[in-house]
Amino acid sequence: MRETRNIYTVGQLNAYVKNMFTQDYLLQAVFVKGEVSNCKYHPSGHIYFTLKDTNGTLNCVMFAGQRAGGLSFRLAEGQQVIVGGTVDVYERDGKYQLYAKQIVLDGAGALYEQYERLKAELEECGMFAPQYKQPIPKYIHTLGVVTADTGAAVRDIIQIATRRNPYVQIILYPAIVQGEAAAESIVRGIRALELRQVDVMIVGRGGGSIEDLWAFNERIVAQAVFDCSVPIISAVGHETDTTIIDYVSDLRAPTPSAAAELAVADIRDVFASMDNAGMQLARLMKRHIDIGRNRADRMGMQLKLYSPQNRIRDQKQKSIHLEEQLQAEMARILRRDHHRVDLYIERMKGLSPLEKLKSGFSYVENGSGGNVRSVAQVQTGDDLTIRVWDGKIQAKVTGTCGEETWQET
Repeated sequence: MRETRNIYTVGQLNAYVKNMFTQDYLLQAVFVKGEVSNCKYHPSGHIYFTLKDTNGTLNCVMFAGQRAGGLSFRLAEGQQVIVGGTVDVYERDGKYQLYAKQIVLDGAGALYEQYERLKAELEECGMFAPQYKQPIPKYIHTLGVVTADTGAAVRDIIQIATRRNPYVQIILYPAIVQGEAAAESIVRGIRALELRQVDVMIVGRGGGSIEDLWAFNERIVAQAVFDCSVPIISAVGHETDTTIIDYVSDLRAPTPSAAAELAVADIRDVFASMDNAGMQLARLMKRHIDIGRNRADRMGMQLKLYSPQNRIRDQKQKSIHLEEQLQAEMARILRRDHHRVDLYIERMKGLSPLEKLKSGFSYVENGSGGNVRSVAQVQTGDDLTIRVWDGKIQAKVTGTCGEETWQET
């Protein structure tokens, strides 16, 4: 008789194995530690990596939605980490992997938990609120620095600040920045420089592990930064390091060098701004002077126009013009009357006895000087005077006759 067998598809077997993983309570909340390798950040935001130790490897994935609350640093090759999450089977490939929900650096897990608790507590108290941030002065005279007096951080700050503006006074408080006494030392430095009334303060140190930077995560340091009346720039570690005072300070700088650049304005830019402002002021002054000069010229012309001397000159010119018009009119009238007189003279010449005489006529007077116009006015024997154009003729009447007759005596 033929033996009966159970035959499954690959998908059915993978589903069965996945179900076994799902029912295992231990695999639903497991913490695994190891070294990170093959770490890849996908454009979608997911992180794919492998955990390994001397005995094996484990594929891991952290989805983008888990990163905000489960990863506070940038995952990188070679890091020793503890990964918490769920072990499950990816049915398509038949491979199991760890789906990470939380990743902390190995050995610093407790510190990170303490860090997150204090961060949440201070944020709830409002110490991170933007309304409490003080503006950083653009131009300063004194720069306070709270950091170790040895190391690259203080050298970078002094070098960059001096290069940008050699006139800025730098006051260093040599604080302890690592170890048990570090927090109290940093607080004393903040308060001492506040009493010195510096314009702005840089509080920080170079990079290191979370244990090395822990003094800047202490509550008393955060409170001192929050209470300080001087604006504070935090500059702790490298760009990827974030401490509690970075949230409390008035401005966070990714490095001590960047803090110096943020605190001290470049004097070359200041001089360039002053030159530009001077040129702009000169242009504005020239424009206002030109406007004032044009206005003064207009007022001067108006003053000349309405001045008594100018009015007298105008009236004088007007009088001269009227006088010229009067003379011209008088000349015109004289010419007209002269012409009229000439006409009258010509007319008078036509009536003048002398002119008549010149024309061949003569004038006869009796002895008493009267004009003889008719034969009836004379008698025979009367003496007459005959006037012609060139003299007189004495005559005696010998006889008279009318138009028709002639009588002799």
